Amino acid sequence: MASGPAAPPAQAPPQPPRRARIPGRVYLGVVLVLVLAVGLLTYLAVRHRQQQDQLLNARPPGLPASISTALANLMQLSPVPGKAAPGFTLTDQAGRTLSLASFRGHAVVLEFMDPHCTDICPIVSREFIDAYRDLGATASRVVFLAVNVNPYHAKVADMAAYSAEQGLNTIPSWHFLTGQLAVLRAVWGRYGVLVDAPGPDADVIHTSAVYFIDPSGHERFVAEPMDDHTASGTAYLPAGQLTSWGHGIALVARQLAA
Repeated sequence: MASGPAAPPAQAPPQPPRRARIPGRVYLGVVLVLVLAVGLLTYLAVRHRQQQDQLLNARPPGLPASISTALANLMQLSPVPGKAAPGFTLTDQAGRTLSLASFRGHAVVLEFMDPHCTDICPIVSREFIDAYRDLGATASRVVFLAVNVNPYHAKVADMAAYSAEQGLNTIPSWHFLTGQLAVLRAVWGRYGVLVDAPGPDADVIHTSAVYFIDPSGHERFVAEPMDDHTASGTAYLPAGQLTSWGHGIALVARQLAA
């Protein structure tokens, strides 16, 4: 009897491909690299934060010992290399003609203000009043001056009105000085004060700086006043910072007057 064709041999079912086995030491190496990378990133972040803190708390040399680093940073207080303060002769809010030289023997706190200002000048005025009150027995040896930066409001009456409105007349040694525009511009230039007066009804944009002058007539320190604004644009300074500014001005002036 003839036999049919032989059946093909049975084939084994296909097997899934084998995965290459990664030795345990390779896994360990990868984990070690990740741990080192995380550690390095953490170290760099901490180091960066430390460097930022060091910069923030860095104390410029030559500052009064009574001024803390935090207060110096708040006031942006910087020493000036003992140059003679540029002189001037102007008229104050009471109509008295006064020169900077006439205040020799006193520490002088000098600002440049706009008598029509509704922004930072009233804040600095408040700080001057606080500083005067904080001076105590030293107050008689400290003078507070401001030079007008508003060419549209340069009359003695303008200085008097602003001084009364802001309560600056409570400082016996307060003098808000003004004069002819050409003279004022010369004083601005000598102190590096930039002035932009858009119009008679607008706040004057000007450099705001507090100069501390010693009894011999030399500039010793300069500070940069600051303010903040509400959503509606009203200028203000938090009460704590306002108090700190007044205290800081008094500390510097007291050291110079000693």
